[in-house]
Amino acid sequence: MIRAFALLLLFPILSACGADNVYAPMTEVNDRAYKASGPTTLTLMTAINNRSGAGGHSALLISGSQRVIFDPAGTWRHPTVPERGDVLFGITPTMLDFYIDYHARPTYRLVLQEIVIPPEMAERALQLVQAVGPSNKATCGQAVTGVLQELGFTQIKRRWFPDRIMRDFATIPGVTERVVTDDTIDPYSPEKKGVRAITDDGIILEG
Repeated sequence: MIRAFALLLLFPILSACGADNVYAPMTEVNDRAYKASGPTTLTLMTAINNRSGAGGHSALLISGSQRVIFDPAGTWRHPTVPERGDVLFGITPTMLDFYIDYHARPTYRLVLQEIVIPPEMAERALQLVQAVGPSNKATCGQAVTGVLQELGFTQIKRRWFPDRIMRDFATIPGVTERVVTDDTIDPYSPEKKGVRAITDDGIILEG
């Protein structure tokens, strides 16, 4: 269980998200850039409600010349992860663990579907997500499927609902899948009674 003390969590719900015109300075983005070892990959990350099976959020993890998360209308923030138009930069292994831990909680599991892609496609994906800009509330599915279609994945239909996007993505040859679950309510969890958010200065309580 990751104890992400520095997480800046915005309470309370995965799907309750809206467009934020956040554009960190390019100097900060360049300073924080992180390139993962291994092949170039594309990973669809889907938050699934454990009770209903409905999808709560879609995001893309792109690993090419640098690793970023395209998190349209997402709510995860971290003070060391610069954001520009729904793209989160500087996704080190620790930051990726923090992101996963934020979404996997008692009421949600996180499904990660990864495919190895050519380096040229990874660079194209990085360009596309940076061109999208901030997404409006509840449009993460539209933003993610738009990018996947631009990349040439004919199995992907333009959809609103993350669980349906996940099913489409599973039909792409070569996709591997893992599911992350977490039954622990962390001190910073949106599900912990009385906790509204956590910042660098500590926990913010309701009221």
